[in-house]
Amino acid sequence: MEDFGGVSEWINGDENAKTMLARVLVNRQSCVALTRQIPPLMRVPLRAGNVVEIVGPSSSAKSELLIQAAVNCILPKEWKGVSYGGSEGVVMVFDLDCRFDVMRLGHCLRYRIDGTCGPGTHNNMYTRKEIRSNDKQGSQASLLTPIYQEDELFVSCMERLLYIRCYNSFEFLAALKTIRPQLQKAIEKHSNGVHLLVIDRKSLSLQVVSETVVQELRHLLQINPMLVLATKPTIYSTGPSENLVGREGRKWSKSCLEASKHGNQVSEKNVHREYMPAVWQAFVTHRLLLGRSDDTSENENIKVPVYTSEWEMPSLQHSDRFIVQDGGISLIM
Repeated sequence: MEDFGGVSEWINGDENAKTMLARVLVNRQSCVALTRQIPPLMRVPLRAGNVVEIVGPSSSAKSELLIQAAVNCILPKEWKGVSYGGSEGVVMVFDLDCRFDVMRLGHCLRYRIDGTCGPGTHNNMYTRKEIRSNDKQGSQASLLTPIYQEDELFVSCMERLLYIRCYNSFEFLAALKTIRPQLQKAIEKHSNGVHLLVIDRKSLSLQVVSETVVQELRHLLQINPMLVLATKPTIYSTGPSENLVGREGRKWSKSCLEASKHGNQVSEKNVHREYMPAVWQAFVTHRLLLGRSDDTSENENIKVPVYTSEWEMPSLQHSDRFIVQDGGISLIM
């Protein structure tokens, strides 16, 4: 059985080999197209089955990166003759701290739709006109219909977002064990696969990831190959001057250890402790480090924060600087 991105592909129920192969290839191509449009994800060729750990302190744009990836995924490639460049796939979001900003996602989605169609209704996302009609009993019934046809696209996109809120590790495990019927319904309804799985947490609420959780995630990826983006907050050291390799009882990031072994200077901003268990570390295929720069950039006469990114796994020895806007993420020189 062929392996894609470290995860073997399995046949779904009673589907034949031709259907399975078509499903897998479509998901792989969609994941590649999805990440090519999003700095800094576009630096690495990602595909279905990859697990990307996005590491950074608070206010380092981790959640913003997830939101922009989700918007790109749920937008269609083309709708009524207008090109949107999306994947038209289903996104599954596991919110492990109950802080994922769905309204922010909706705002960015509306901005992208209006920006593509021309002058839109940023402040009238839910504007409707009311039509009265009589039902069979003769009473008045309110029917809400869109004023703008772009509302139809907005609703269609949001229907491809599956949001699951988990208050603890046990709820996360329970959701993983019971999510498959819901995924199957979404796939059948939208005639497209699940392209993106997002795991968002802003605190250390999920330090202990049990082997059972990772096994469930692996099984989910076997049946529904997709790209996984998972955020992780950092624990920083007191300083990089000591010998990182010789410290007992502590785990350090791979880039810090490699730099120390070769006698290279380790940047204070990149020194962080690894606190996730080995079963999770083995599950992760890619790791992206995010940070917030002391600089600001002027955008439409408004100063916005500048963020930094660096791929630790694979190590690219290259860093990017970027800003976050409603319409997406932009690299800056």
